[in-house]
Amino acid sequence: MKTNFSFLYRMKTWAEHLLHLYGNLKPPKKLPNDIEWLYPQKDPAVMKIFGQFLLKYYNDNQPRRFLLGINPGRFGAGVTGVNFTAPKQLREFCGIEHGFKNQTELSAEFIYELISAYGGVEKFYSHFFIGSVCPLGFIKHGKNINYYDDKELLTTVEPFIIKSLEQLLDFNVNTKICLAVGGEKNFKYLRSLNDRFQWFEEILPLPHPRFIMQYRRKQKEQFLQQYLQFLAK
Repeated sequence: MKTNFSFLYRMKTWAEHLLHLYGNLKPPKKLPNDIEWLYPQKDPAVMKIFGQFLLKYYNDNQPRRFLLGINPGRFGAGVTGVNFTAPKQLREFCGIEHGFKNQTELSAEFIYELISAYGGVEKFYSHFFIGSVCPLGFIKHGKNINYYDDKELLTTVEPFIIKSLEQLLDFNVNTKICLAVGGEKNFKYLRSLNDRFQWFEEILPLPHPRFIMQYRRKQKEQFLQQYLQFLAK
């Protein structure tokens, strides 16, 4: 008779779960068309900072809902390992000192305005985890590229995306609603995966923070309210 020890697994914390997941990613080694991985977790200094962040805000096993972006970029998670968090926000909002250049980026600025409007980092991170459809990013000729920008790339990395999402979800996740951050393409792809695997009851789309800050800044307050309404669902 097989003994079920899953209750023991469920007793670990989000911090332990996420550190294990991001510390043991096994992406395809070769990517097509001169595309390279953006893989900050290979750097022990990044993992140390990421661990400090997780122990500060995720050292429990209470249920959380997910916001899933596209994939990390060069100036946010690509530096800090924390999604939608550039070095400036990591220090000023999260209170985590680091040795990174104290730079910011537009998406992080919007997200931390959102977090402040929601009630601050402690409240926000106790209710939500911000991840990505693909946990690692991509660089082509020194610039960011998204997983859906190249068909050969998506074909190559889709098994990795699916496996990583299933591992991410294998914990105490509130699966009623997932917020897809990053515009229509990210939403459609995540929804297509969800149609196959039934991870979430509902997926709701939100515009990309960079798009808001770069092209719709005058309407920023309206977008913040849209985000807050979706977080409250």
